[in-house]
Amino acid sequence: MPYELIPIGAKAPVEVNTIIEVPKGSSNKYKYAPDGDIYRYDRTLFSPLYYPCDYGWICGTKGDLRKKPVNVLVMSSNPTFVGCMVVARPIGALLMHDHNGEDHKILSVAVADPRFNDVKSIKDVSDHTLLEIQHFFEIYQVLEHREVSIGGWEDVAQTQDRLRAIMDTGAPA
Repeated sequence: MPYELIPIGAKAPVEVNTIIEVPKGSSNKYKYAPDGDIYRYDRTLFSPLYYPCDYGWICGTKGDLRKKPVNVLVMSSNPTFVGCMVVARPIGALLMHDHNGEDHKILSVAVADPRFNDVKSIKDVSDHTLLEIQHFFEIYQVLEHREVSIGGWEDVAQTQDRLRAIMDTGAPA
């Protein structure tokens, strides 16, 4: 089955299927190419940074006007790999805009990682960890001369409503 046909999951929006494009700790950006159902190396980040969490997309979503799947960050103890499917529990979202417009990032935790069993909301994540994630997205494109603006964090209830709207209507995330 092609990656883009994997459904969001029966327990959505509480648990969702995600596909990882960039493993935690990587400075390389990989992107899914649906025309060949493959992942391609897009670029190395211009700044000496690394992804603070696994990064990818939520299956079964095409949340923005460009019809791209909704972006997701998956917190886990260890990085996974490009193309790995991870069942994740959304706990909030980083609200942001970049050079292409709205580009929110859903923050989630890996359901199969017992170290995150008690993390149900961004309130359960340390302020420092949230600042690290926000800082990464504020500066990772600076040397590419691309601007990003951060609108803050939304909590789990609003994030689940956001995902529910996509599931029900296909509306923008």
